[in-house]
Amino acid sequence: MTEPHPFAPPADERHWVDTAAGLAAKFATTAAAFDESAQVPLENLEALHASGLDKALLPSEFGGQDLSYRSYGEIVRLLSEACPSTACIWVMHIGAAIGLVTMSTPEVARFYADELIAGRRFANALSEPSGGNLFLLPQQHAYPAAGGFRLTGAKRFTSGCEIADHFLVNALVENQPTFFGVAVDDTIRFLPIGDTMGMRANGSRLVEFADTLLRDDRRCPPPTRRRPNHIGAGLAFLSLGVADAAVKATVEHARSRVIPTTGEPLATMQWLRFDLATTHSHLEAAVMYARHMTWLADQNDPGFLAATLRAKLLANQIAVDAAQLALKAGGGSGYLSTSPIQRILRDAYAGWVMAYSVEVCRDQISTELFAAFEEK
Repeated sequence: MTEPHPFAPPADERHWVDTAAGLAAKFATTAAAFDESAQVPLENLEALHASGLDKALLPSEFGGQDLSYRSYGEIVRLLSEACPSTACIWVMHIGAAIGLVTMSTPEVARFYADELIAGRRFANALSEPSGGNLFLLPQQHAYPAAGGFRLTGAKRFTSGCEIADHFLVNALVENQPTFFGVAVDDTIRFLPIGDTMGMRANGSRLVEFADTLLRDDRRCPPPTRRRPNHIGAGLAFLSLGVADAAVKATVEHARSRVIPTTGEPLATMQWLRFDLATTHSHLEAAVMYARHMTWLADQNDPGFLAATLRAKLLANQIAVDAAQLALKAGGGSGYLSTSPIQRILRDAYAGWVMAYSVEVCRDQISTELFAAFEEK
């Protein structure tokens, strides 16, 4: 019997990956409809919670199972291949919830863990309209007030915000970036920012805070130890799932499309076969690196942070390359709204611009390289 590779999900967690695969098969049947309507797929998110996956990701001391990052990555990939909008909201939900649990004081951490178990929704509100990709370096100040601090400002691209009960928010407190847990109240408004091109059902909105109280007892203290965040760990797998969908769409179209001049399937064309082989090989390489990144996360290795940049860069690039190949194979029919190819292409580019964008990843990686060679 073949031994599993070291980056595979632990054997005792495989059933969670199988659970996600079963849910993903159902999500795939409604992905196009949600994309067309731009409606948040709440029933998908509720199904994920009902399956126990949300709770399983919690640390064991809070009733969870400490589900590994290796399993988490595979689950995100499966969900994203089926319905990227669902996967995107879920990654942000889990990232915000687990982030608040692991960054808060014990009493507050227990509160947020119980809220997650009870089915409450979480979202992160970190990116600012003028902040670009620097979502961990807020520019908006929160000012002292009774019970904590007051924030007036806005956050954007807050996936799933309209169904959220709690936000993970950052702001400058005495010129220091500081995280808070914030419950939704009447000082918070959700404003449309226009329909997104890709992942249209992820519910991204502009969140406006109008003198919102950031409670002092919900302030996250300075971390005593670093723990990998699930948003950083999940973003690469969002794009890998889109790449999987693109490869599948290419194969299905090439098998079913007949070349008028020869009467043979498009799949017999050498250029397509060669391009498909190259694309899939690049996808497998990106997958292996992303799995390496989650293995580092499971070891709580400090190399995780650098690996997330490379994993996201590789995954974003192969998602776009695979989607472009699908469009090339699909030809004019790939532009039709009835074709999954046009949606896959839009979703591929959505991952590209998510923070940190491909350009920011490239800049950070090159900065590290130049610094490393200067030291030598």
